[in-house]
Amino acid sequence: MIFAKVIGTVVSTSKDPNLEGKKLLLCKEVDHTGKPLNSYHVAVDAVQAGEGNFVLISYGSSARMTELTKNAPIDAVIMAIIDEVQITDPAKSAKKGTSEV
Repeated sequence: MIFAKVIGTVVSTSKDPNLEGKKLLLCKEVDHTGKPLNSYHVAVDAVQAGEGNFVLISYGSSARMTELTKNAPIDAVIMAIIDEVQITDPAKSAKKGTSEV
């Protein structure tokens, strides 16, 4: 699973029939504190995410295990909107305590 921030929408009028009706969002990978990384991903939205949301993305065959994504040619799915990340060992994080994005 990957932390990401939704930064936009991908619009496609011509696509595989199994993708019809599915919202595609452009996501930028981030670390647990929300600091941007270098990777971008297009993911199917299974949880009503929107631009600016801090989300959790699943990849590969796991991405096709939601009700929305079964039998579709999907490699990435947004499966959760993250409210906060709690770090219990401050030595493992740049920020102590709770991180919010």
